Amino acid sequence: MVILLTLVHIIVCLFLIIVVLLQSGKAADLAGAFGGMGSQTAFGARGAATVLTKATTVAAALFMVTSLSLSIIATRQQGGGTTVLESVKPSAPKQTEKKADPGKGSSMTLTPEGAGPGQSVTIPLPPAPQGEAPKPEQKK
Repeated sequence: MVILLTLVHIIVCLFLIIVVLLQSGKAADLAGAFGGMGSQTAFGARGAATVLTKATTVAAALFMVTSLSLSIIATRQQGGGTTVLESVKPSAPKQTEKKADPGKGSSMTLTPEGAGPGQSVTIPLPPAPQGEAPKPEQKK
């Protein structure tokens, strides 16, 4: 089905190119070469539709129909659109915490998922405050 539609589309494209190139312009006479349009309208005189203009209209309509059909078939065969971000699983670094020494600041060691030995990062944490924090005053 797709191959047949593609062949029809190519034939219609070639036919449309040939028909458009065979047509003469609206100002193809000698007066049109010098800019004289006489009593014609802005876009040229509207004459009777010739066989070439009718063939151009039919070929253009077939071109649009085959183009839309091919694009619809291509999207249906491909399926739903997915992004790269949907296929990647989120990974957070593993956190392993060393025990804090009472008088010193503690540190945290982070190892990225899938990392080998020696690829961990140690981050020093600020020391714990000595004593209790002051309590906020309560309103009476």
